[in-house]
Amino acid sequence: MTDTQVMQIVAREAKAGTSQSQIVTKLMQRGVKIDQIRRVRNQYDKQIRSHNMSAAADAAVGDASNRMRHSASQQQELENGKVNTASENANDASEDHQLAEQEVMATQGHSAETNGKKVFGRDIFNQRALSFEPNMNIATPQTYVLGPGDQVVIDVYGASQNTHQLTISPEGTVTVPGYGPIYVSGMTVAAANGKIRSTLGSRYASSKVKLSVGQTRTIMINVMGEVRTPGTYTLSAFSTVFHALYRAGGINDIGTLRNVKVYRNGKLITVVDIYEYILNGRLAGNVRLQDGDVVQVGPYDCLVGVTGNVKRPMFYEMRKNESVATLLKYAGGFTGDAYKKAVRLVRQTGERYSVFNVDEFDMSSFKVDDGDAVTVDGMLNRYENMVEVKGAIFRPGQYRLGGEVTSVRGLIERAEGVTEDAFTAHAVLHRMKADRSLEVVSVDVQGILAGTVPDIPLKNEDVLFIPTQAELRSERTYTITGEVMSPGTYEYADNTSVEDLIMQAGGLTDAASTAKVDVSRRIRDPKATTTTREIAQTFSFALKDGFVVDGNKGFVLQPYDVVHVRRSPGYVTPQNVTIKGEVNFPGVQTMNMKNMRLSDVLAMAGGVTENAYMRGARLVRVKTQEEKERTKDVLTALKRNMSERDSVAMENLDLENTYVVGIELDKAMADKGGEYDIILREGDVITVPEYNATVKVSGDVMFPNTVSFVGDKGYKWYVNKAGGFGLRAKKHKTFVVYTNGTVAQVGHGAKIEPGCEIVVPSKRKREGLNFAQMLSAGTSLASLAAVVASIVSITK
Repeated sequence: MTDTQVMQIVAREAKAGTSQSQIVTKLMQRGVKIDQIRRVRNQYDKQIRSHNMSAAADAAVGDASNRMRHSASQQQELENGKVNTASENANDASEDHQLAEQEVMATQGHSAETNGKKVFGRDIFNQRALSFEPNMNIATPQTYVLGPGDQVVIDVYGASQNTHQLTISPEGTVTVPGYGPIYVSGMTVAAANGKIRSTLGSRYASSKVKLSVGQTRTIMINVMGEVRTPGTYTLSAFSTVFHALYRAGGINDIGTLRNVKVYRNGKLITVVDIYEYILNGRLAGNVRLQDGDVVQVGPYDCLVGVTGNVKRPMFYEMRKNESVATLLKYAGGFTGDAYKKAVRLVRQTGERYSVFNVDEFDMSSFKVDDGDAVTVDGMLNRYENMVEVKGAIFRPGQYRLGGEVTSVRGLIERAEGVTEDAFTAHAVLHRMKADRSLEVVSVDVQGILAGTVPDIPLKNEDVLFIPTQAELRSERTYTITGEVMSPGTYEYADNTSVEDLIMQAGGLTDAASTAKVDVSRRIRDPKATTTTREIAQTFSFALKDGFVVDGNKGFVLQPYDVVHVRRSPGYVTPQNVTIKGEVNFPGVQTMNMKNMRLSDVLAMAGGVTENAYMRGARLVRVKTQEEKERTKDVLTALKRNMSERDSVAMENLDLENTYVVGIELDKAMADKGGEYDIILREGDVITVPEYNATVKVSGDVMFPNTVSFVGDKGYKWYVNKAGGFGLRAKKHKTFVVYTNGTVAQVGHGAKIEPGCEIVVPSKRKREGLNFAQMLSAGTSLASLAAVVASIVSITK
């Protein structure tokens, strides 16, 4: 297969959702070699990323190429050790395939779930951070057994100086130059050292000889059974069982963690319990492997789930002889709120489920079975020796029933007594009856503390509530309104005067009247038997300097009084109007009187300039709140009498905050104080425009235009200058909008003035019948004709 074909297969399989390990497997089955995968990876790395290929395809190719490099390094070492090259190449290809699948599965992040069950410890060999790789940076142990492929170093020092680096041959010998072969295979480092010394001692009588191990050999290990990727692996001679399981991808969904067996020369040499390592840190059984060892992982024997109030609820692999107590130990033990006297176990008997309640004394002897489900319940939300005190007490809360706290008096004394505002004449004790319903017991706290009434013994879960005096009455306040800095409602206090409340409210504003302050007081007569017409009392006062009430210094406010500080009639806030345009001093002008007129403001602005067009002056006025409400009412009334289409149009109207007042400034100045010289109000904006000798024509005309003003011409002359009326123009409804804001119809003698605008409205467009409506009308006429013909025939 070409590199392009390989990349197409990777992309297609990744798009179809094929896992990374399956992609590598399919490539290997089709004859793709590891070196070709590496070449594809290096060649198409940028293309894969630029085309946003699947991360699965990217990782599959990358991991395979990485493992290829690792395999090439191992292959070179084996060649240096004089191992059969052809056989090892075949083994390396198989190993690369398996290791690629292993790392791809590791990148996918295998969960420790078996059929949706999270099994404790199942994912320990699927993590990159925990590879169990042997440490190659330590001295070779003296107990290490030498074998073919190991490199040994023979140092001769003393009278003679020499160093020989030799590799043990497949026959188990090392050939010492000048001496010959010496058999060392199967010996420990210590034994081989002694043999070399004794053999070469006669030759180097005055020197010392020492043997050490240089490059260690690799060994072939078979990992079989319930692992992710069973097969033959080439490992370091220092590798252990855990490293072999890691290289095989870890335990699969049905593999055992408690009974991993290692066979050597057909004999069982050790059994590994991985839980011993996870839970106790013990490496028992994790022996160093030798060439040809077989690691056998069988299916699990017993899987038990535990839920509820344990520290690590999940499924655990158990031995058949282990008990519920062992399971709870594996689960980290009970949580603090667990019910520890018994657990509930549900067992599958083959036909039905059985339930067992295992008591705390039977947990060590009750053996678990495959499929058992253990549930640990929580404690009941109840107390066995608790009483509580609330309310006007210095240390409210829960207390232990017993010892000093056995009665109401003992509980109050344990809580360091009642507060000063406690209402001790009548407290309430809530007591739980046998059916868990509440009953109330009245308590005379004052009498119990004084010893005049008998003390009340307490029971479990009693709750004593001592109210405060403030809680027995509604919240008392008074209110101040009007011209104070912070009007509002304030908490009542005894002996508060009007002056005190004014000061509490921040004092008087500049607009406040000291001549009249009113106090409204509610009428309260709890003994009344009939209604009265009087609903409130009102007291009026005058204030002097320092806010002292004039003439009634002993007046004290009562709860719920309302103090009104009136606005002084002699206080007026300055009001401003604005004049713009062709005046000598445009800008904001302050009104000196309430009834100031147009002529007054124009005089304050220094009159108009030479270019002013007084007849075109306009006035824009801000709407008051009353005018806004009136506009809304008018629009509401209009909507009720309009069609649906018109109502929709009314919804789109913009309710402006201002409107134009039509004025005639020239007439106002000619007759000051007359009917045209209107009175202004705050916020008015007067604009005196410059003379504009044009007339604008718009609306339903052939060509809307602006025309020079000619004094003796009527409106039709200007319309003709705009091309004449349009096809749907309402000629007799034509109106003129003047620059001063007034509007007039031409049919009522409106004259054309400089700067005005002539507007020609349009007739409403008539909607013709469409084809469906015409067809319906024709059908109705045909039916009517048939009925008429029938009547005529009957008459004849």
